[in-house]
Amino acid sequence: MSASPQAPDGKSGASAAAGREAPAGGPSQVESILRRLEWTVIRRLDGAVHGDYRTLFRGFGLDLADLREYQYNDDVRHIDWNVTARLQTPYVREFNEDREVTAWFLLDLSPSVDFGSQRVTKQTVSAEFVTVLARLLSRHGNRVGALLYDDRVDTIVPARAGRRHVLHLLHTMLARPDRPAAARTNLQELLRTAFHVVPRRSLVFVVSDFITVPGWAEPLAHLAQRHEVIAVRLYDPLEMDLPDLGLLVVQDAETGEQVFVDTHDRRFRKRFAEAAVRREAALREAFGEAGVDALELATDGDLVDAILRFADLRKRRSQLAAGGSFPAHVRATRP
Repeated sequence: MSASPQAPDGKSGASAAAGREAPAGGPSQVESILRRLEWTVIRRLDGAVHGDYRTLFRGFGLDLADLREYQYNDDVRHIDWNVTARLQTPYVREFNEDREVTAWFLLDLSPSVDFGSQRVTKQTVSAEFVTVLARLLSRHGNRVGALLYDDRVDTIVPARAGRRHVLHLLHTMLARPDRPAAARTNLQELLRTAFHVVPRRSLVFVVSDFITVPGWAEPLAHLAQRHEVIAVRLYDPLEMDLPDLGLLVVQDAETGEQVFVDTHDRRFRKRFAEAAVRREAALREAFGEAGVDALELATDGDLVDAILRFADLRKRRSQLAAGGSFPAHVRATRP
């Protein structure tokens, strides 16, 4: 259940507790959001992320550049067997890698994402993350597109480049009408649709709180076999640890079902925390089995710090793949 506590006036915690304003759908509001992020977030990330751009967002095209003799630790898959047979010495092919990246954002905009226990909702975090990454990528001439899911995939934004396109993507996310509670989220539909819609190998961000019916892990793994997939998991601290707030009406954000709970009951809060721990373990296991990196974004967290930590981990993993190793402090904390 994706639940939110009810405020005294009957409004759900997603709007009452978080103080969330109406969606910023107008062009001037969208421009203002992007301009604010360009000054407060993108400028901070620009040097740090773009300095490691080749490590973080690798292109997928390869052009043959040269041939040279095989050396220890070279990838045997790059051996040119025709030249090797002719010269009786192992030779490997060297490539120039195409750095052009096409990125797709698979956006879960179901009702459970419209929750935040404080001032910021998961949907706000999602919009800011997409705006920041889309702008960073498009500034290098890369194209970005998106699939938007509510109770179904209802919008596809074709992949294009440029600042104006980022504004269009942000406007499309924020200018959506409110929908009444309906069926539960089923991420299988979003992932399977993306498998057919995204034709060539791309960088794919799955942005969701992953509060969904089971069965999404297999299509995520299939998608990761074709594309480089990063799971961007949104969460609110209240979903992990329920404080003692007394008697509350808790509403499922997706079905509208309501239950009356006593959060003063220590045993209830313990069961809630244990269920959250089991769900966290299941999520990490599913991401690991699919071979997908996960970036976790909290509603009370710092977006820049989260992206930089993730960038640092990807850089170190790239170094490890090239024959290096994790430093001691990273090995100690790596899940």
